[in-house]
Amino acid sequence: MSVFVFAEHKGGSFKKSTFEVVSYAKKIADMAGVELVAGVIGKVSDAEMAQLAQYGANRAMRDQQPDLETFRTRTYADALTQMAENVAANVIVFSDNFMGRGIAPRMSVKLKAALATSVVDVPKSVSPMTVKRKSFSGKAFSIVKANTPVSILSLVPNAFGVVEKPAAGFATTDFASKLRASDLAVQVEAAETVAGTMPVSEAEILVSAGRGLKSPDNWGMIEEMSQLLGPGCTTCCSRPVSDLGWRPHHEHVGQTGHVVAPNLYFAIGISGAIQHLAGVSGSKVIVAINTDPEAPFFKAADYGIVGDAFEVVPKLNKALKDFMSKQ
Repeated sequence: MSVFVFAEHKGGSFKKSTFEVVSYAKKIADMAGVELVAGVIGKVSDAEMAQLAQYGANRAMRDQQPDLETFRTRTYADALTQMAENVAANVIVFSDNFMGRGIAPRMSVKLKAALATSVVDVPKSVSPMTVKRKSFSGKAFSIVKANTPVSILSLVPNAFGVVEKPAAGFATTDFASKLRASDLAVQVEAAETVAGTMPVSEAEILVSAGRGLKSPDNWGMIEEMSQLLGPGCTTCCSRPVSDLGWRPHHEHVGQTGHVVAPNLYFAIGISGAIQHLAGVSGSKVIVAINTDPEAPFFKAADYGIVGDAFEVVPKLNKALKDFMSKQ
C-alpha cells in the first residue's frame, strides 16, 4: 500500500503547487503509515527530481516516453494509472488545477475509485477516507467519505501550504507505461506557452479587473499595481474581459477559467457574478472596488471600497509607492 501523488512540472521544473500537493500527500502517508511515491511524466532531470524528497517523497517514478511530451488527458491518465497500480496505491493525490481536473476523473473510472475534488483540508480519517471539500461552487463545505479501496483527492491550491519534510534514501525509477494506440489518435499540432509572467495559479496576490475598466487601454494602472505589490503578484481578469479580447485567455479566472486561491485577491470593476465568485472564493482575503454598492462581490469581500476605479486605484498605487520608498 502507498500514497501516490502526481508531481506536475513545467518545462522540466516543478511548480510551487507541486511542492504543496507533495507536502499534503506526505501528511496523508504519515497518517496511514505508508510510503509516498511521486509520479512524474515528461523529461525532468535527476537533480530536479531530487527536490521532491525535500517535501516528503520517499521515491519517484518517471515516464519520459516521447508520446507523453505533450499533455493529453487520455495518455496521462493511462500512464499514471499504471504507475499507481505498480505501487499498489490506495490514495492518489492531485492538485485541483487544469491537469488534475482532466486526469483524476478518468483515473477514478479506471480504478473504480472514489473521487473527492476541491479538497481543502487534511483528511479526518484515512480508513475510511473522510475529507472536507468545497461544495455548491464554494458557497459551502461538505464532509465526504469514500467507500472504495482506492481514493482519489484533488487539493485546492494554497489550501495546505508548502511544508518541507526531507525524506532519506530517495531514488528515481524510470517507468515505461504501455500506451494504447487509441489514446494516441488525437495529435496536438501546436501548443502555445506564456513565458516571463507569474502564472495565475501560482501567484500569492492577484490584481483582477473587469468590464468596469471600460477599455483595454486602461489596464496600465492595473499592471502598475501588480508590479508594486511585488514578484509574487500578477494580473488577471473576468471572463467577459477575455471574451472581448481585452486580455489574454490565460488570465481569465472563475469557474470556467482558472480556479484560484491566492492569499490576496483584488476585484476591480467586477460585479461578482456567481461563476466568477465560484472560481475565486478560496482566496484568503478579498478586496472589492466597485461603484455599485449593491454589487454581489461586496457580500463575499473581506474589504470593500465603493468608488470609481479610475480614482481609487491611482490613489492606492501612490500609497504603495510612498510605502515602498520608506522601506
